[in-house]
Amino acid sequence: MPEMSFRIVWPDASEVDYYSPSLIVRDYFATGESLALPTFLQRAREAMSIASDRVQQKYGFPCSRARATIAAIERQAETFAAQDDARITVKELVF
Repeated sequence: MPEMSFRIVWPDASEVDYYSPSLIVRDYFATGESLALPTFLQRAREAMSIASDRVQQKYGFPCSRARATIAAIERQAETFAAQDDARITVKELVF
């Protein structure tokens, strides 16, 4: 199964790479795109859910790394939840 990573820039300018077991992320994010935090979270949850489902269809079990990715994103997002104007920038999609 093709996998990829994606680098985002959080509102505090920190950059983090995240893993996806599927190329589905490219259907949800584009390099250089800036998204409001709630929009980013909704898209990330959906993409990681689909990615995990694809692993389950192929191998018979969901992808724990996809679940870990969304958990890490949600933990970091909590830091910025009180900022009404918090935006996330998709810096790079790596195939």
